[in-house]
Amino acid sequence: MRTVTNFIITLAAVTLFAACSNPQKTTETDAHEGHSHAAGETHAETTEKGTAAAVNLKDDKLNAVYQHYVHLTNALVKGDVAEAKVAANAIELGAKDLANGTSLASLVAKIGSATDIDAQRIAYAELSTNFIERVKASGLSSGEVYVDYCPMALNDKGASWLSNQKEIKNPYFGENMLACGEVKETIQ
Repeated sequence: MRTVTNFIITLAAVTLFAACSNPQKTTETDAHEGHSHAAGETHAETTEKGTAAAVNLKDDKLNAVYQHYVHLTNALVKGDVAEAKVAANAIELGAKDLANGTSLASLVAKIGSATDIDAQRIAYAELSTNFIERVKASGLSSGEVYVDYCPMALNDKGASWLSNQKEIKNPYFGENMLACGEVKETIQ
């Protein structure tokens, strides 16, 4: 019981710190509930400001969910279990509005319920495969998305992920092997 209480207190503190440290004002044009962005600015732009052009998918509903996928990827790169759960929950909520969203929701639910970063990263591989297919089917209205691949992920089986930048930041190994991988494809 004490572990659960400590986890809840830590999660509340992280959430409060994140909310308090964001100097931007919430606008009416914000497409994501509970997130503060400057007018017209996406989560990916806020997260990767200065490192990638704005990425927008042609499918607006998928675009909103994709921004949370970027958030999830960044959390896994940092090895942040709690933040990965926050992003996974946002993807799960957004998946309800997508075609075949139940399959996406069940994939991401594994990340939300995982208790450690390794389990989250394993579930992320299958989620990424699903997102790659969806992003390719949607197409982009602006920016570029890179399909990255790490041959050492999942015990040398290899796994892919999507990124808004050419620089490799490996979500499967995080800081242990941050630059492990390569760009396999560019979606424009």
